Amino acid sequence: MTTRTRTTTVTFTRPFHLDEVDQELPAGAYSVETEEETLDSLSFVAWRRVSTHITIGLSNGSRMYMIDPASLDHALALDQAPA
Repeated sequence: MTTRTRTTTVTFTRPFHLDEVDQELPAGAYSVETEEETLDSLSFVAWRRVSTHITIGLSNGSRMYMIDPASLDHALALDQAPA
């Protein structure tokens, strides 16, 4: 089984919340890593998401949280909605 990690950057224009993080996060750019693995039983290449992590910069370093991609999508949709 082959794995890959995709890294993207998401940007929030307003403070936001994620279910998995116990504090409000400030607006800004955040690195999101998605780990995927191949589905070997198929006759073509397909990938399945194994985990999604977001890196949060803190005053004493940074911390990576495992998150539900749906939670991130919801937070991004709220950020893009008119105020």
